[in-house]
Amino acid sequence: MVRDHGADQSRAGDCPAGRMISDNSLESRADVQRAARALLAPLRPGFSPGRARLRLGATGTSYPEEGAQLEGFARPLWCWPAVDPKLWVAGLRHGPDPAHPEFWGLPGDYDQRFVEMAPLSFALASAPQRFWAPLNRNEQTRLVSWLSRINHHNVPDNNWLLFRVLTNHALARLGAPADPQRVAADLQRVAEFARGDGWYSDGLSGRFDYYLPSDIHFLKLVTGHFERDSVTAFAHHFLHWFAANGAALPFGRSLTYRFTQGAFWGALALANVEALPWGVIKGLLLRHLRWWLRQPIFSDSGLLTIGYGYPNLNMAEEYNGPGSPYWGMQAFLPLALPESHPFWQAAELPLPDLPEIVPQAQPGFVICRDRQRDHVVALAAGQPAGPGPRHGAEKYAKFCYSTVFGFSVPVGQRGLGVGAHDSMLALSDGADYWRVREQVADWSLTGTTLCSQWNPWPDVAITTWLAPGPQPWHVRVHCIRTHRQLASAEGGFAQPTAAQGTIAGAAGDARRFALVTAAPNSNLLAPRTVIPTLHGEHEPGTHWLACAVAGVPVGELPAPPRLRLQVNDGKFTLRDQTSGIVWLHS
Repeated sequence: MVRDHGADQSRAGDCPAGRMISDNSLESRADVQRAARALLAPLRPGFSPGRARLRLGATGTSYPEEGAQLEGFARPLWCWPAVDPKLWVAGLRHGPDPAHPEFWGLPGDYDQRFVEMAPLSFALASAPQRFWAPLNRNEQTRLVSWLSRINHHNVPDNNWLLFRVLTNHALARLGAPADPQRVAADLQRVAEFARGDGWYSDGLSGRFDYYLPSDIHFLKLVTGHFERDSVTAFAHHFLHWFAANGAALPFGRSLTYRFTQGAFWGALALANVEALPWGVIKGLLLRHLRWWLRQPIFSDSGLLTIGYGYPNLNMAEEYNGPGSPYWGMQAFLPLALPESHPFWQAAELPLPDLPEIVPQAQPGFVICRDRQRDHVVALAAGQPAGPGPRHGAEKYAKFCYSTVFGFSVPVGQRGLGVGAHDSMLALSDGADYWRVREQVADWSLTGTTLCSQWNPWPDVAITTWLAPGPQPWHVRVHCIRTHRQLASAEGGFAQPTAAQGTIAGAAGDARRFALVTAAPNSNLLAPRTVIPTLHGEHEPGTHWLACAVAGVPVGELPAPPRLRLQVNDGKFTLRDQTSGIVWLHS
């Protein structure tokens, strides 16, 4: 049995916000509204005297403190129906005022304040009577002037372009001067990120992560600049990233935004796009919120913490500040809709009867769904990891990602324990420093088999094949061609010590099995884990490695298969000796 990931921590209900949420079934619009207010109530003590900033903690960011405090003020406005408008209107009066001590400052090129313009603009455009009408003429003029700076400066060539589209959308809704030419150019540029069938890369990075549903599709939906066919196609792909219990695959950067993973489903409702039956969309969002609000993600005062399944600065990005998690209030978007909307009127429906194995070519995934145990795993070809995201190799290039076991990031440089190499093949040429798959030279998807080429050193070339086996197994084969002596350590799922998971090598594979105790706080979902690991030693030359990996959230782990790897003239066959079934071949 997998123990509760929060068993070593305070439960979600042990703080004021958690107690208000723990008894909430999150079934009706009133339930969701009550939960949103419980999440936002602990923010009140953090307001500055002029209400233009929120100081929620002392951790630093890659941008100045005034930007971090603006972030705390702005992000709750994604859920504007749950905020006290008097507090935020006061902030909107003073923040854009250069003469006020809480002035937000003048943003320049590539400024973090352009990000925070998005939730500000969303609230202003959605509820002008609450947030715009109470301002006098001079206050409105100052606010428009501050927001308009986004039209006169550069922004990163990625999802940020749509922050400018949303800001201009708000300006136009308020009767203020907007820049339609800039909007048209930004939308055209975003169109160039499209990769077909509803998928967009985040800029030209080659990465397909949660920025696609929660920023690109999300912002196009809330501004009305969406293509219905594209959104619908993506919805039919994206629902495979969710388990029946509401958990989503942890993958990519900015995971501290947590329930923004499900924000796409609410944006469909706001835009009146029934990409799936309303009851299915409603179920996807509400189960996702229920899952998250059961996790120990709150501080003692009820604030959302930096982290994922529990407070954890180690996994965060350099731009994650104390207010960053409140980007997740995007998931409460349907509160902007009346009770009469079909989203709220629909009876909540479970996930459709989804296939066990679904290849997804654009992100380089093979989604494996263990319906019996409610476990979703994405086998991954490896997306471009850097140089941007912190722990980029771990967030984009592991062999698989799991709704139950999450993934791990390193906490130091030397040693297998601090490296926490779950779902990776780690290699060392001495001194206990280990390299993993970071950048993929090439990859392919054939049927349900992923194949990637990668080079941990210039004189070491590795080809890796990944494929699903009978649930709950998946299999891996590696061909290592090395000109240096290497040690290898291949990890299965990182698991709490009472969990069920294993990694088993193929017959003839001269590797030994041992559990690696990972450093605490290396895993996103469990603060203490062990990693089942196969260890090997390899002289210069060509080496073939194979293994089967499994993990189950409940019940007993099936007995490991008796695998046999046969290699002939550079081609291989991986066979289960008990059944005779071929699990993988080249």
